Amino acid sequence: MVKLSKDEINYPGPQLGRGPDKTKTEGTQAIRRATTMLREVAQHGARGVVLAELARSQELARSTAHRILKCLLDEGLLEFNASEKRYRIGHLLHELGMVPSSSAMEVARWSPLIEAVAHRCGVTSYLMRRSGLEAVCLVKVDGGATLRFVPVEVGQRRLLGVGGGATALLAALPDEQIEDAIRLIAPGLQSYPRITPGRLRIAVEDTHRTGFAISRGAVVKQGFGMAAIIPHAPGPHLAVSIAAYGSDVSDSTIEGWKRILREEIERFV
Repeated sequence: MVKLSKDEINYPGPQLGRGPDKTKTEGTQAIRRATTMLREVAQHGARGVVLAELARSQELARSTAHRILKCLLDEGLLEFNASEKRYRIGHLLHELGMVPSSSAMEVARWSPLIEAVAHRCGVTSYLMRRSGLEAVCLVKVDGGATLRFVPVEVGQRRLLGVGGGATALLAALPDEQIEDAIRLIAPGLQSYPRITPGRLRIAVEDTHRTGFAISRGAVVKQGFGMAAIIPHAPGPHLAVSIAAYGSDVSDSTIEGWKRILREEIERFV
């Protein structure tokens, strides 16, 4: 089982509702601020994010946030749409992401599993990976449903516990680290009024009991998500997740999807 390191437990992600940790040197502090800024922008995906929201989430003065963003823009790490006044991930990050890495190997290794699940379940399926206190989408495959529910895109990040895949990854942490993780992500849950630390603890217990994490109307009111951990996956924990409109999901549908997830995970593992 992969353990959450001390650095990951204390990782100052922007979604935790606190500014970057103070460090001994200005250089280190600047790097931390820039990194958390990039995480925040990535979390908003193609929609992008405005300066005011970034400054507020990082607890920075607008002038300070603007200086950091300008530097990231100059280096190609971010791009800025002047008409929308929104920042998005830049071309350089995309280019760096094309360099062969363990993430690329994970995508190649597990993409067939996600494709099989999407084909058999008929709904959008994902490969999610834990990254510190977040879950990041590595693979997305659309199912055959006429109306597709797509709550997350490739590259987008969510706090652990926000959605089926992120809840499965939270529950996969060692027991002694789950409470620490919930405590650290609690400030970021303010954006999700239907998710509380107490409800997360119940969701973790249910996941341990059944082997499946289920999110029904927690992130998006009309949404349904379900996920299971890929056992023995090397590196950070991985999960296979599916998403659908809640109105299309019955108890018998859930049981059928559970069977498919078990069968496909066993087949590919």
